[in-house]
Amino acid sequence: MKKVAFYTLGCKLNFSETSTLARLMEQHGYERVEFNQQPDIFIINTCSVTDNADKKCRKIVREAQKINPDGYVAILGCYAQLKPKEISEIPGVDAVLGASEKFRLHELMATFEKVPTGQPAQIFNSPIEEAIEYHASYSLNDRTRTFLKVQDGCDYPCAYCTIPLARGKSRSDTVANVVRAAHEIAERGVKEIVLTGVNIGDFGLIDGYRQETFFELVRALDEVEGIERFRISSIEPNLLTDEIIEFVAQSKRFVPHFHVPLQSGSNRVLSLMRRRYKRELYAERVQKIKELMPHACIGVDVIVGHPGETDAEFKETYGFLNELPVSYLHVFTYSERPNTTAIGIKPIVPGHVRAERSKMLHILSDKKRRAFYDSQVGRQATVLFEEDIAAGQMQGFTENYVRVVAHYDPLLINETLPVRLTAINADGLMEVEESEPVVEAH
Repeated sequence: MKKVAFYTLGCKLNFSETSTLARLMEQHGYERVEFNQQPDIFIINTCSVTDNADKKCRKIVREAQKINPDGYVAILGCYAQLKPKEISEIPGVDAVLGASEKFRLHELMATFEKVPTGQPAQIFNSPIEEAIEYHASYSLNDRTRTFLKVQDGCDYPCAYCTIPLARGKSRSDTVANVVRAAHEIAERGVKEIVLTGVNIGDFGLIDGYRQETFFELVRALDEVEGIERFRISSIEPNLLTDEIIEFVAQSKRFVPHFHVPLQSGSNRVLSLMRRRYKRELYAERVQKIKELMPHACIGVDVIVGHPGETDAEFKETYGFLNELPVSYLHVFTYSERPNTTAIGIKPIVPGHVRAERSKMLHILSDKKRRAFYDSQVGRQATVLFEEDIAAGQMQGFTENYVRVVAHYDPLLINETLPVRLTAINADGLMEVEESEPVVEAH
């Protein structure tokens, strides 16, 4: 039995697909092992949202060669679809699988051969237009929470983004299939499911036609017994409708946590980015959430240094975010991506200016998170503890995404515990009152 190890770069969607691919390999006679356990085959699932992700891929290949110089190395995922020839020339890589081929990994393995030193890897890469089939997937055993893929691809032509080039057009599973998968996951004892995809609010496109909606999916999943929490990973502001917000506010299982990409607080920059909304709509979405769920956690994606962004427009973004009652920011520094329209936009923001703007928003994010945690002091909450143990401590999240740590207790893994958040200590950890072992949140 050959041993295979997986390494995942990138998003929750990649984690769900890696987990599914690993189960397929096990079903076909391979033994899954950890990356450092001398596997015969290394599978690296890549991301290509930033240049840094490309560099990470090369580093992981080098590490694989150190662990087992004779090991077979296959690269798949977004980077593999976008730059197959470039990857094929990385020393140590033996195969490159594009978007249409990665779910045929277990079939193609029979044709794989170790590439002689100095020779390019085998490439299995179809044009992205051929990536029309939907492949269901969900993660298991990697974490207490399960990432359940419900949608893939994207039809939005954002100026800075390569995802449509890497994953193809928007396509979805059916409500019935997703509900069936949720029941399967519940039977395995999982308490929380995170819905993931490239553009999950666009759920319902099947064979090129809209047959269902994300709201219909949310309503159906809310009836799944055995799952205590459903969490929406990320949803575009123009697709986050009033009916979705209103339903989550009174639902049995969907938690008050939203991650809503903004990208810029300047309407002119949003137009340059080819986003499908203005800042006014974004503010309305945040206001609606807070009206119905005052303690909801709201995360924001924002890009700094996009071509054409002036100092005044960055300050506009900063001021807009500063005034919004959001809980944390995911800050991305713009990086040039081939075959995107943003490359042709002038003027280009210098690298040191991008870095300074990023630093300012990271500081703002820290302030936002601290203010959000301060607002939670005195509240009752429920923590789901995860199998994430370090230095004798375990971690978990409240329903509204306050991270907590506690002294390790194996009985609490994958269990929910009622707590009262009492105070934030000098280290930024939030203490709680509970008859169980003392729990702290940071």
